[in-house]
Amino acid sequence: MTANRAQSDFLHFFRSWVSAPMRVAAVAPSGPVLARLITSEIKPEVGPVLELGPGTGVFTRALLAKGVPESDLTLIEFGPEFARLLTARFPQARVVSLDAARIVEAGLFQSGSVGAVVSGLPLLSMPQDKVAAIVAGAFAALRPDGGFYQFTYGPRCPIPPAILDRLGLKAVRIGLALRNIPPAAVYRIARESRSATATSERRAA
Repeated sequence: MTANRAQSDFLHFFRSWVSAPMRVAAVAPSGPVLARLITSEIKPEVGPVLELGPGTGVFTRALLAKGVPESDLTLIEFGPEFARLLTARFPQARVVSLDAARIVEAGLFQSGSVGAVVSGLPLLSMPQDKVAAIVAGAFAALRPDGGFYQFTYGPRCPIPPAILDRLGLKAVRIGLALRNIPPAAVYRIARESRSATATSERRAA
């Protein structure tokens, strides 16, 4: 990322945080180390990828660097200022200005058609019912073997265990981006596998 773009992205984030701190929940965009980690398991052939809360497009650029075609990306961004920026930066992607809790209602995807979900949403600052709606909507779009990738600045998965249990999901931490400011952990959330053993995968506490 060029210095000018980095400065522009910081200003976009900072202005958005000042106007709506609970919605943005960060004063600066995620760094490249976190972007590489959260996209590390996603292959170019995974098919349609849904990104929630892309902001200035840090994770979007990482997906493109992995070889995911821009036309395979759907970017769900509630903030109109970020949505306009994303449309200009990624003209081949589908940018939708929408509350991520309304994915199913919007009818954007056929059931089970999405290969992966990457989320930059500040789930820790949201009510649990909203988190449940976002996660349920994403998994309605995901293929059975699809993964939902979420980062957090907190010490554990930001999706409460009660929601994971209700939806039949498991969360596994796949890495820690220590060089991100602030450091962040990344979790892969997936459907429970009946064949999985307690020793091979443990539910994130």
